[in-house]
Amino acid sequence: MSQTFSVLLLSASTRPNRIGPAVADWFRRATRDTAADLHIDLDPVDLGDLALPMLDEPAEPSEGDYQHPHTLAWSARVAAADAIVVVTPEYNGGMPAALKNALDYLYDEWAFKPVLFVGYGNTSAGTRSVQMARQVTTALRMVPTGADLFLRLADSRFGDTVAPGAAFDRRAATALAELHRIGTAVRPLTLARRPAPSAPAASPFGRELWLHPAGPRDAAELLVLQRCCWVDEAIANATLELGALRESLDDVTAWLAEWSTWCLRRNGRLIGAVRARRVGDSWLIGRLMVAPDQRGRGLGRALLRHAEAAAPASGIGTLTLSTGRDSTDNLRLYRSSGYRESGPDGPLAVRLVKRVAVPVGADPSGPAR
Repeated sequence: MSQTFSVLLLSASTRPNRIGPAVADWFRRATRDTAADLHIDLDPVDLGDLALPMLDEPAEPSEGDYQHPHTLAWSARVAAADAIVVVTPEYNGGMPAALKNALDYLYDEWAFKPVLFVGYGNTSAGTRSVQMARQVTTALRMVPTGADLFLRLADSRFGDTVAPGAAFDRRAATALAELHRIGTAVRPLTLARRPAPSAPAASPFGRELWLHPAGPRDAAELLVLQRCCWVDEAIANATLELGALRESLDDVTAWLAEWSTWCLRRNGRLIGAVRARRVGDSWLIGRLMVAPDQRGRGLGRALLRHAEAAAPASGIGTLTLSTGRDSTDNLRLYRSSGYRESGPDGPLAVRLVKRVAVPVGADPSGPAR
C-alpha cells in the first residue's frame, strides 16, 4: 500500500468567464493515469471561488499569527499539500493580482514544496506570467521543477474546452511524474506542514514543534518510527516477538482507522507519536514513541499527558497502557506519571493502570467509581 501524495491544483484567474478551470480540467484529464499509478491526489482550488480578500492580516505572514478564518482555512489547505501546480494566465505581461495575493497571505506553508506552472495565453502563452511567478515562489523558498507547460489558446481552445493534443498530454503526464519525484525527495523539509502558531494549542510542545492528528498519509513514517523505537524494547526484553516490529504498512494503516493517533514533528520530520482509544470505561493508551535521538527532552511525558487529556468527556474511570516487563525506562516514566502495575499483558508485557478518582466528564458531586 503506497502513501498518497497530495498536489494542490491552483487556478489563478478570478475573472468572470475565465478559462483557467478548463485548463486545470485538461491537466487532470491528461495526467489521470499517472496520478493513479503514483497515488497522487489532485486537490483543485479555484481562486475565483476561494475569494480571498486583499491581504488583511495585521501580522507579517512569516509570523504565522493569523486572525481571520479565511486565512486559517487557506493555511490548512496549503499546508496539507506536498506540491503545487499553478495554472495561470498572463495579464499585461505579468501574473494575476489574485495569484500574488494568495501567495503573499502565507509563508512557511509554501516552504520547500515543488511547484509546476501551467501558463496559458495568446501570443506569449503565459510565459511572462510564469517568469514573474517564479521569482515570487522562489522568494517563498519553493522549488521550481523546470518542467513548466505553456498553452497558446488559439491552438488549444475549442469553445469552453481546452485540448492541446496528445503531445501536450504526454508532456503533462511527464511533468506531474517529475513533480512527484522531486516532492517525494524534499518532503522531509516541508516546514509548512505545521499549522499556524495562532491555531489552538494542542499540547505544550512549543512553537518549533507541531502535534497533529495522524492520517493514512502518515502511515509509512509511523511504521519506520515504531521499528526504530521498538529495537530498544526488543533488546531490553530479549525478544523480537513484538507486534510493533512485525507490522506491515497495511497493519499500521488499519489501526490508524481504529485509534486516535497524534504525530509530533520537528521541521517536518516525524519524531514522536502516541495513540489512544476507549475500551469500556478505560482509556487505552499505546504506541508512545520518541525517536532515539530526540529522547531526554520530556517529549515522551508530554505525549503521554496529551493522550490522557484527549480521553472522552464522560464515563472514563481508568487510564491503561502496557509495556515490556523488562523495559526499565518505560516503567520509570509510567510509575512517575501515576501508573501502577495491574498484572501481565501477555507473556512479555505488563499492564499499568492509573485510576481516575472522578471519571472524566462525570459530575464531581456524584459517587466516585
